[in-house]
Amino acid sequence: MKRSYLTATATAAAAALVLTACGGGDDQGEGGQDGASGEVTVSLAGWSLDTTPEFQVLADAFHEQNPDVTIDLVEYSADDYDTQMIADLSAGSAPDLYVMKNLKNFFTYEDGGQLVDVSDVAGQLGDEVSGVDAYTVDGATFAIPYRQDAWYLYYNKDLFDQAGVDYPDGSWTWDDYADAAEELTTGLDESNVYGTYQHEWQSTVQGFANAQSPGADLLSGQWDYMVPFYERAVDLQDEGTQLDYGSITTNSVSYQSQFGTQKTAMMVMGSWYVATLLAQVDSGEADEFAWGFAPAPQLDSSTVEEPITFADPTGIGINPAADDDVVAAAKEFLAFIGSEDAASALAEIGITPAVTNDTVAETYFGIDGMPTDDVSRFAFSTHDVRPENPVDANTAALQNILEDAHSAIMSGSVSPADGIDEAEQRAAAEVLG
Repeated sequence: MKRSYLTATATAAAAALVLTACGGGDDQGEGGQDGASGEVTVSLAGWSLDTTPEFQVLADAFHEQNPDVTIDLVEYSADDYDTQMIADLSAGSAPDLYVMKNLKNFFTYEDGGQLVDVSDVAGQLGDEVSGVDAYTVDGATFAIPYRQDAWYLYYNKDLFDQAGVDYPDGSWTWDDYADAAEELTTGLDESNVYGTYQHEWQSTVQGFANAQSPGADLLSGQWDYMVPFYERAVDLQDEGTQLDYGSITTNSVSYQSQFGTQKTAMMVMGSWYVATLLAQVDSGEADEFAWGFAPAPQLDSSTVEEPITFADPTGIGINPAADDDVVAAAKEFLAFIGSEDAASALAEIGITPAVTNDTVAETYFGIDGMPTDDVSRFAFSTHDVRPENPVDANTAALQNILEDAHSAIMSGSVSPADGIDEAEQRAAAEVLG
């Protein structure tokens, strides 16, 4: 049963303060309305709206508390989101509010003057909001996070039982993970059912290598610490315990179909997948089976009490081209997305919000179909989440080089050591000088 969002909260008061600060004086938008009165429509960019309900959930929940402001969603391609957004901002046709899917291109937006300073909103948020610092440059904040994901290990309890393999207990290292993948593949002994699945993204290897390796520094251009992570991934692929990279890319295999239709017993993936899986089970796109999620495997046992994982926050910023009345209403919306009300609304659909206190956790685990075992709860509440993308002028270029290396290594074109060495040489020649 859906909760009501009409509760009077501190967020509403904070939003009012934001409007007072932004909408005062004689500045008025078209039609003679300022941000504190009259009806205002604010456009918000999103992607895959049919399968990504978080944008509509936030828009509806905000509108219930602020009936004079309507959030109008504008759909972009999930795969080419940043390319399209950068082009629309340059052309002056971008929406009033837009999401930063990750931190890879945040520097590009901020350095290009394509974000409004929202430090006044950030200054009124509670300490529980994760990820604000990631959007702060030289003391000014340019976006407000509404989501803070983490990467987990998802597992199919039914397939584990069938193969006679113990469930992940929250203490697994990558060696434990590899051993389990082999045992599961052997124990299941079924064609087209694998012990584990690794999606095609570079994040599935490099994200963990950057987060968990001592002294790792993506910006340094020295990436030899990634080699053992790639060697393990290639070995699993060569042994037939996970679907090979070539098959995934050639056939456009989706990770949702692999786990949701029980073609793999486990999979590392971001916390956003919880909402997708629940929705697909409800729609019939995914099978019904017992499942859970555990902390991501660790480099060694020293970090299992507070497992290290990775994920960028997901934030929303304001297009400077927006009219004054729209900017004021947009700031009110940003104040809302950093609130417990917004967090609870997202938690109700299985999204991990930027605020994850006890109240939000109870909402999250109260969803029908959500696993409630101790390991799943531990994975949700206890982890050290490190950003995937450092905010820097060189981040996008270096990540593009590493994406090429990932494709070459996983496709078998080069060995892990040679692929990383070539990437380092490119970084030095093309980016770092």
